[in-house]
Amino acid sequence: MSAETMSVFSPALAARFDLLVEKYPLRRSALVPMLLYAQDEIGYLSDAVISEIAHRIGITELDVRNVATYYSMLRFKPVGRYNIQVCTNISCMLRGAYDLFDRFQEELNIGNKGVTPDKIFSLEEVECIGACCWAPAIQVNYDFHDELKPELVPGLLDGYRGRALAESEAKNA
Repeated sequence: MSAETMSVFSPALAARFDLLVEKYPLRRSALVPMLLYAQDEIGYLSDAVISEIAHRIGITELDVRNVATYYSMLRFKPVGRYNIQVCTNISCMLRGAYDLFDRFQEELNIGNKGVTPDKIFSLEEVECIGACCWAPAIQVNYDFHDELKPELVPGLLDGYRGRALAESEAKNA
């Protein structure tokens, strides 16, 4: 991107992308890391994000979308500050994942792929998060919680609400 072109990314992330594409023998190899970093900063893969990444790597937007749609951890719609992914694959299912998922829906008053009105939480059922030995398991952003029971859901949510409040207060201070 030229210096006069406006980026959808922060200057720090734009600089990181410039370094990433130079690090790999093929610029395209930087695609998945760039998508993950972009999602962390923006919250999801918007049309503008996809367009800029395609331009930075020198591939088409369709190529970016083809790769991005393969990975379940990449999102094309905004999610809550804390995205709760409940694994319902066989190991988790057999150990109560659907009871857990139901409890999250009840506590948050949203369904699958829903976002709470305050945008603090989103909820989704996912196929596998790789924690079969500790089922049932969930992932909240990058935090894993395993061997979780439905009765622990309210306390878990309270903890994340507290973090969101503290972050908001720190930002406004």
